[in-house]
Amino acid sequence: MKKVFLTTIILFSILFQKAMAQNKPENTPAILNHIAVYVADLNKATTFYESVFNLKMIPEPFKDNRHTWFTLGPAGQLHLIQGAKGNETFDKNGHLCFSVPSVDEFVKKLNAKNISFEDWPGKKDGITLRVDGVKQIYFKDPDGHWLEVNDAR
Repeated sequence: MKKVFLTTIILFSILFQKAMAQNKPENTPAILNHIAVYVADLNKATTFYESVFNLKMIPEPFKDNRHTWFTLGPAGQLHLIQGAKGNETFDKNGHLCFSVPSVDEFVKKLNAKNISFEDWPGKKDGITLRVDGVKQIYFKDPDGHWLEVNDAR
């Protein structure tokens, strides 16, 4: 009986120590705080992200007319920072991705704004259908940064 009790206490102690170790700050995963995008024309970029993605601006601490901050909900924030030289070329692999309820409805919005889009291989007005059933399109912001929109849930 004493052996069973002692074994139970030892097992409980080991499990408790492991559980406590998992709660230590050094074991807590980092979370995304914000994404910064360097832009040439802050007003143009702000209008673009606000109107295309319906993003909501949040206060930014600098008040220097070089920053716009948007909330991305639980995903963090998007910070636009003026100062880029412009005319840069960006690779499609380095893109920001936003999910929407319907890619087809979002395409209508892009068409109404005369914003061209393409599928992953680069076919104009194409929509990629991933193997998991997710639809996705790609287009550029005013500075040429690649953006993906998909209907992943």
